[in-house]
Amino acid sequence: MTFLRSFRSNPQILLLAMAFVMPLVFSVWNALLNNFVVEKAQFNGAQIGMLQSLREVPGFLAFTAVFLLLVLKEQTLALVSLAVMCVGVALTGWLPFELGLYCTTVLMSIGFHYFETINQSLTLQWLDKDKSAHFMGQQLAVKSFASLLAYGAIWLLMEWAGISYVAMYILAGGVGLLIVIWLWFGFDKFTQTSVQHKHMFLRKRYWLYYGLVFFSGARRQIFMVFASFMMVEKFGYSVGDISLLYMLNYVFNLFFAPKIGRWIHKIGEQRALCIEYLGLLCVFVGYAWVDNSQLAAGLYVIDHLFFAMAIAVKTYFQKIADHRDIASTAGVSFTINHVAAVVIPALLGVVWLTSPSAVFYIGAGFAVCSLILALNIPDQPNDGNEVRMNMLRWANAPSVASPKENS
Repeated sequence: MTFLRSFRSNPQILLLAMAFVMPLVFSVWNALLNNFVVEKAQFNGAQIGMLQSLREVPGFLAFTAVFLLLVLKEQTLALVSLAVMCVGVALTGWLPFELGLYCTTVLMSIGFHYFETINQSLTLQWLDKDKSAHFMGQQLAVKSFASLLAYGAIWLLMEWAGISYVAMYILAGGVGLLIVIWLWFGFDKFTQTSVQHKHMFLRKRYWLYYGLVFFSGARRQIFMVFASFMMVEKFGYSVGDISLLYMLNYVFNLFFAPKIGRWIHKIGEQRALCIEYLGLLCVFVGYAWVDNSQLAAGLYVIDHLFFAMAIAVKTYFQKIADHRDIASTAGVSFTINHVAAVVIPALLGVVWLTSPSAVFYIGAGFAVCSLILALNIPDQPNDGNEVRMNMLRWANAPSVASPKENS
């Protein structure tokens, strides 16, 4: 009974459990999507593009999560969001037509993005600053394990057992929903250490964090959209080859993400991010030059591994933030991140038609911008010591939303 009580009352275990459910369900949706919409819904390129655009809209509107906190506690909203995502995935197979898929995709995406927003907020609030980097590495490892489990289940159940898309979607969403229900009743309702602000704002002293988040989103789109597309278009990678690359990425995260978290805590955010951005600069230039499929695959794995170091952006914010700002700023940061997600693929898709290499050179430019910003992170960031050089002379000015409010 003592063990059970300590289990129920440990918020870190709840965070890890929620981190397991999300990719377990989402990975099934994501892995099956392209085949499902083509084989069952006969989607063309325009319809797939519209579906992906609709999927990003809830991410762009993630800042609205703060308004739900007026009526729901963060722990409750996180679990409700997970449940909504699971329901969206479970319904996907039942609606294999254009409007149905648009609706289930938006439903799934609302749950996914609200959960990610609140999960980030809870992690930064419930973890001590000296433990958060290592814990976020553990979260990445748990997510990687769940994704590997999902891919293995798809291969085993669909390739060998021959179950249908409908059954696979229902199984993934149903299992996820059952786990969420267990988490709802199986854990205590944890109290917040401070009352969170329930309104929107931008604080000028967080400008460096906002900039890092924006360029992180821009670079990630190049990795997710154009690096993967290059593997298929230029090197002829099959679906199986791409799946193996994904699995290799997750295996690396499973084993190395916790170590990366401890390493970030040891050397500090500024050094970790500078190393990440220098590495990504080399990777993007490598993408532009590479003519060997094995070398391209190696760059792809290294690229994914560098993104695990983005933990440092979150821990930097945790150290400089007023604790009451975390929930609202988590929503704002997701919106800033998704500004790039909405704009970058469309703009660089046009560039790709004439010069694929130019797309990756632009990605290298994003990495340089991130590096310049990272160099302005102080060695010991904290509330009142947000930047190394106060170049704009307004980093500590009052809030945009409320001039009277102390920033």
